[in-house]
Amino acid sequence: MLRRVRETAPAGLVPLAWIFAITGHLDRVGDRAVLIAHVVMSVLLVAFVVLSWRDMRSGVLRAWRLVILAGIPVTLAGAAGAAADLGPIPLLVSVVGWALLPAPALWYTARESAGSARPVNAVAAALSLAGATAYLGAVVAGDPAVAVAVAGLAIVGVGQTVGIVDAVVRY
Repeated sequence: MLRRVRETAPAGLVPLAWIFAITGHLDRVGDRAVLIAHVVMSVLLVAFVVLSWRDMRSGVLRAWRLVILAGIPVTLAGAAGAAADLGPIPLLVSVVGWALLPAPALWYTARESAGSARPVNAVAAALSLAGATAYLGAVVAGDPAVAVAVAGLAIVGVGQTVGIVDAVVRY
């Protein structure tokens, strides 16, 4: 059962994380909820990579193992930013990090895949990068660009959800 949870849970957790990020940008959740979410995500990432280490030693799964390993400190940066008054940079690192980290693995998955998995993952990578670009542009523009920031996060979320759902269904 644990193996099945590891294989399928990301298909629900990835969109949930992006929905939560959007909700946070709309000021619908408090700082404590953001902290708890980052701590829970950090624990889940560590548990997932430890439990899946051997399964993820080669091919596209190795690329995803690297994404998770790089994502742990990125997520912990968000936790630190939510725990202490460190300004917006740690949370920005967390959001932008997770918007960008999966993109190379999605491209690699597209390159290494056959059939319909190839364009699905290429589109997922492109959406992730496009959304990250929109989000960063909105952050640089400042507060009036909240709608653009949220749209950027939604694009990232759609792209990464497409990629993970395809992986869960296909593999």
